[in-house]
Amino acid sequence: MAGLGNPSRFLSGWNPALDVYEDKDNLFVKVELPGLKKEQIDISLHDGILNISGERKSEEKHEEAEVYRAERFYGRFQRSVTLPTPVAADKVKAQYQNGVLTVTLPKTEEAKPKHIDVNVG
Repeated sequence: MAGLGNPSRFLSGWNPALDVYEDKDNLFVKVELPGLKKEQIDISLHDGILNISGERKSEEKHEEAEVYRAERFYGRFQRSVTLPTPVAADKVKAQYQNGVLTVTLPKTEEAKPKHIDVNVG
């Protein structure tokens, strides 16, 4: 079986898995970023677009080894998400735990669903 040579030459970046969901008060964005340190992650919000970027560096080099399988991605990544509703940018929070980044984006009061009482007349 022939080796893969230098598998990193085929990869110019990667796209981590991402979920976006909401409840009545918040939007949530979860991104799988195993192996990164919080200092390697950059988050910004501009004009309703959440940008998450960073870089995962390879831990080891296989200069003299024959590589038969290379499924782990390294290098720079960037994910941009157009938010479906306005959020309060000054109240956004980000938490990184066990390789998962969770960004909590509180909706603006105008974007939250309103309950309307029905009056009997």
